[in-house]
Amino acid sequence: MNKTERMLAIVIELQRKGVLRAEDLAGRFETSVRTIYRDMQALSEMGVPVAGEPGVGYALMEGYFLPPVSFTAEEAMALLVGADFVELRLDAEYGASARSSQEKIEAILPESVRKETDRLRSAIRLLNDRTARTRGEEKETFEQLRRAIVKKRKVRFRYSKNLPGPDGSRHSERTADPYGLVFSQGAWVLVAFCGLRGDVRHFRLSRMKELVVLEESFEVLSGFNLHNRRYIDERNVIVRMLVDPAVADLVQGSDNFYMESFEPGEEGWLATFRVRQVEELIQWTLGWGAAVRVLEPESLRDRMRAEIENMRKRY
Repeated sequence: MNKTERMLAIVIELQRKGVLRAEDLAGRFETSVRTIYRDMQALSEMGVPVAGEPGVGYALMEGYFLPPVSFTAEEAMALLVGADFVELRLDAEYGASARSSQEKIEAILPESVRKETDRLRSAIRLLNDRTARTRGEEKETFEQLRRAIVKKRKVRFRYSKNLPGPDGSRHSERTADPYGLVFSQGAWVLVAFCGLRGDVRHFRLSRMKELVVLEESFEVLSGFNLHNRRYIDERNVIVRMLVDPAVADLVQGSDNFYMESFEPGEEGWLATFRVRQVEELIQWTLGWGAAVRVLEPESLRDRMRAEIENMRKRY
């Protein structure tokens, strides 16, 4: 990176992060602190309003905004496809913002870059069907929850949970403090403090009905961090299965929510899953018959034996 590129990058970093020390910038651009001092002096001489305070760091003066920089075709394509994803997955308000941002990005692209971007973008599509688009009712739920999270309002809803056994599901009414929304394995999940369970729980939006945002406010649990894996993924049971090569493509294409990896092995394909409880995989595994064999844990193997024995008695 030459001096001009580095100085432009410094302005962008200050615009993004606010206040940065010379040491932080030196580490970011792999140069010396002395070089950063010289860059800051050069920026000031060029008219960029950089303010520095000993012991605090550098910052751009309030109100300064760097005009849009040029994008490569690949950079523009990444932003436009990202906006497509937002329109597909998020609510109507964000969808409108995504379309507006696309128009602004396209407006500043030079003609040659715009043509190349259109060519690249035509090669990547987000299918507008039920496998790619968040369903209408889920978008409404998402929008209600997003607003509740911003305003720190409690929510109440009916929740259906799939269970093993003849009934197949259980319905309950929950009141919860909505902390955040996570997109995982192709589905939106609400992370919230559940009043019924007295702890942080996950709720799939597709299983939530009759959602109501309450007037009652809440405070986020002390120490909660949505980026902490403890809170965003409560699935801690690892399941491994051996898959017959004859059905490997079908198993991989089944898009099982709990599957984390699918790798070839000496005797077949090794599928690894992460679940909250082994019962979540019983019916799915039975559907593949002898073509899929549970390797671990032993608790799931025991449950499979018991289920197969019950089936044998019925037939």
